[in-house]
Amino acid sequence: MIPNVRTCTRCIMDTTAPDIVFDDEGVCNYCTEFLRKKEKHLPLNEEDRLRRLDALVDMVKAAGRGKRYDCIVGLSGGVDSSWSLVQAVRLGLRPLAVHMDSGWNSELAQNNIANLVRGLGVDLYTHVIDWPEIRGLMEAFFASDVIDVEVLYDNAMLAVNYRQAAKHGLKYILAGTNIATEGVDIPKTWNWHKADKRNIVGISRRFGGPRLKTFPAISTLDMARYVAVNGIKWVSFLDYLDYRKSHALEVLQKDFGYKPYAYKHYESVFTRFYQGYLQPYKFGVDKRKPHLSSLIMTGEMTRDEAMERAAGIAYPSEKDMEADRLYFIKKMGWSEEKFQDYMSRPERPHTDYPSEAAFFHKLLALYRRMNLKIGRITWN
Repeated sequence: MIPNVRTCTRCIMDTTAPDIVFDDEGVCNYCTEFLRKKEKHLPLNEEDRLRRLDALVDMVKAAGRGKRYDCIVGLSGGVDSSWSLVQAVRLGLRPLAVHMDSGWNSELAQNNIANLVRGLGVDLYTHVIDWPEIRGLMEAFFASDVIDVEVLYDNAMLAVNYRQAAKHGLKYILAGTNIATEGVDIPKTWNWHKADKRNIVGISRRFGGPRLKTFPAISTLDMARYVAVNGIKWVSFLDYLDYRKSHALEVLQKDFGYKPYAYKHYESVFTRFYQGYLQPYKFGVDKRKPHLSSLIMTGEMTRDEAMERAAGIAYPSEKDMEADRLYFIKKMGWSEEKFQDYMSRPERPHTDYPSEAAFFHKLLALYRRMNLKIGRITWN
């Protein structure tokens, strides 16, 4: 327990987020910003929502006419992406499901994906990164002591989705990103710019990592090209639906034999260990706070329920947490001494290494000034 932590009176964000501020009633800027985004991006009523959804479906179908598929749906095996795929099919769309395999899929996630694809009758494209390559990149990131090791998975996932859209001449990527479960922002110091190929390459070179071969990296300029030249739109699809995670989970379990995970993004063994162990104990970060705060703000969970879920370790039990720790050490080929040395070293910022983050933000500002809609990408 970190002493002298002040917690928002409306959500469960607290002063472990460096830029948090509170108003006179103790309400924080994170959940206040959530309400602003909700008002801006979500429809005011059911009639408006259905109108927006119908318009989106019509545009996707029109853009995909005469093609084998009309959209891409990225599929991780988590509830958000799984529900996106289910709803795309039920709305009469012809999605290609796209999965990025970094070698850390849980058996549960593999079964969930297989059941969904088989049950829905959709095609699945899976990009597999060679294990020695992804392991070498992870080794470099661990040696660098930056916080966002997950930028490797997120960057590759982003790249695979855009590449497949371009390959098949598709204009829409229907993503599981959404305000309902991701609307409370992740503090800026808790992760990193996800299209920063230069950061990935720079860290790999600095610490003797591999050249990129099977790793499908994407840069800021790559993203700009996919958007401006290929006309590909990244759509936060669940924002067009009446998305309630508890209802989605119930239907997935009933209709597709879906097995749930303990927390958001735990379909990957590494993500589970990264968010449940490495981030809390090395970096003092607990991503359950913004994730659960989003559910508070959408009324799916009370603040007391969220506080209870966020209390203690981010695992069902100490035994489960230790099993993941030992699995990580074995899979990475580490010794106990190497693991303890890593955990004891201080964090270093991503900006200690080459980066294109500043260029990305300048380009994003330019796009916004030109009123180009490039889609809302939320990374949690």
